[in-house]
Amino acid sequence: MHEQRVMSVSGTASLSAEPDIVTVELQVVTENMELAAAQQENSQSMNQVIQALLNMGIEQENIRTTAFNIYPQYDFVDGVQQFRGFEVTHAIQITIGDISRAGMVIDTAVQNGVNRVSDAEFALADQDAIYQQALSMALRDAYAKAQKLAATMKLNVMPIPVEIDEKSDTAPVVYQTYTTAKASTNLQPGQLKVTAQVDVKFLF
Repeated sequence: MHEQRVMSVSGTASLSAEPDIVTVELQVVTENMELAAAQQENSQSMNQVIQALLNMGIEQENIRTTAFNIYPQYDFVDGVQQFRGFEVTHAIQITIGDISRAGMVIDTAVQNGVNRVSDAEFALADQDAIYQQALSMALRDAYAKAQKLAATMKLNVMPIPVEIDEKSDTAPVVYQTYTTAKASTNLQPGQLKVTAQVDVKFLF
């Protein structure tokens, strides 16, 4: 009986596209010797920020709290620990569907009380559809390699693979962004690369 032989090849394909979604983390950080005062000031500032975002057309479902922390703060003077007060941090993440407005949204948030901005993350709304295209291209790439190898060895390769191992490597573009009310924020994301890779086994 003829023993089946297996050929293993890898296929890779990449597609680039302009990102159309950006998510940004905004933080309001307040300090006060009294915890209640620090919390109240923080709450007032964050409420003002959220209202300003809503007024700009950011949907409520695109605003979510990601962290709320309270920490006592200390200074060390000549090796002696001295209580400096409480720090209250409230972080929200906003999703902006129009990247051209991202800088204006961030500036408005800063003007209304945000004092830390970080992790602007760009993504694609239709990333899955683009990935599926890249995946199909990667499989065709693997088959083309298998055909080339088989032709070199004067063998026939079966067109239907017996095993496909999918490996994706698509990471969003992340910018560390810091801004103040005196500066205008301008985010230039460039393009995102969506890559698909497959390890495929064919019979020959």
